[in-house]
Amino acid sequence: MTSQRKIIHIDMDAFYASVEQRDNPELRGRPVAVGSPRERGVVAAASYEARAFGVRSAMASVTAIRRCPELVFAPPRFDVYREVSRRIRAIFFDYTPLVEPLSLDEAYLDVTENRKGATSATRIAEEIRARIREETQLTASAGVSYNKFLAKLASDQNKPDGLFVVTPQMGPDFVAALRIGKFHGVGPATTKKMNALGIETGLDLRAKPLAFLQKHFGKSGAYYYGIARGVDDRPVRPDRIRKSIGAEVTFARDLVTLDEATAALAPIVARVLAHCESARIVGRTVTLKVKYADFRQITRRSTVAAPIASRPALEAAALALLRPLFPCEKGVRLLGVTLSSLGPAGGSADPQLSLAF
Repeated sequence: MTSQRKIIHIDMDAFYASVEQRDNPELRGRPVAVGSPRERGVVAAASYEARAFGVRSAMASVTAIRRCPELVFAPPRFDVYREVSRRIRAIFFDYTPLVEPLSLDEAYLDVTENRKGATSATRIAEEIRARIREETQLTASAGVSYNKFLAKLASDQNKPDGLFVVTPQMGPDFVAALRIGKFHGVGPATTKKMNALGIETGLDLRAKPLAFLQKHFGKSGAYYYGIARGVDDRPVRPDRIRKSIGAEVTFARDLVTLDEATAALAPIVARVLAHCESARIVGRTVTLKVKYADFRQITRRSTVAAPIASRPALEAAALALLRPLFPCEKGVRLLGVTLSSLGPAGGSADPQLSLAF
């Protein structure tokens, strides 16, 4: 029998915004958004002071300003964020070679066997958080558990600057009490579908047989069946290669005109490009996802010769896919944009740049 895994999920607190507040004392204690205040700008990150007003990442800047008129915008400095991320990643590698970065500001660590010979994953998480604070003057939250799913959920429990542990004894009950919308990997559309099937909590999900979940959710059904019981066998993969970067939004009101859809597409494109810029990734294939009011879903895809490395280029490619779909008989309830055929920006040969933490 294999030993129980010990997994840590580290998530930096409002990373981009916190770096800006660290480096500019005038921003400390104020609501800060990293991004552009222009009409078609988008929020890349928001400080906790801004979040108190309902400002969040991927929100259109005009909406953020309406919610928080005192909001201060800081232009993104991805070179700085990447350098801080590298310093944090170096701390991780002091403890384990099994580090799976998810983005610049979060990563999984498998410390079942570790370079310190420590038996307590909680103690390691505490040390890592203390070192991050000492070496970068930033705070991180951590989740500790026996699998990736629960470690990820745990890191959200005591944010910011907190730590939460889900033991094997706690796991099933911890999941049972959670609302489905809190599950990592279950987005708004899936949450709505689950709610329509009578699934509101983890306990409701656990009550559904495997065949039922596979019927309604296809290949994801087995995964949902497992996590409802606190089971997730996915290993921490330090060599994980990202194949695509995407973002999508489900709208509160269906879009019926091309102008509405074009305006709604802009912050989605900006969000995708922000991820690409932070990871120094470019791509050549653009996929547009459209879900209509009757839940019919289509995708349109195009591949260009030169890598897409700017917002105007990505927006133009996405709009070229969107325009032929209008006028449409049904309103549009969801739009998504994905960039694939990825490679390092500037032709760098270092594959880890796309995963740097």
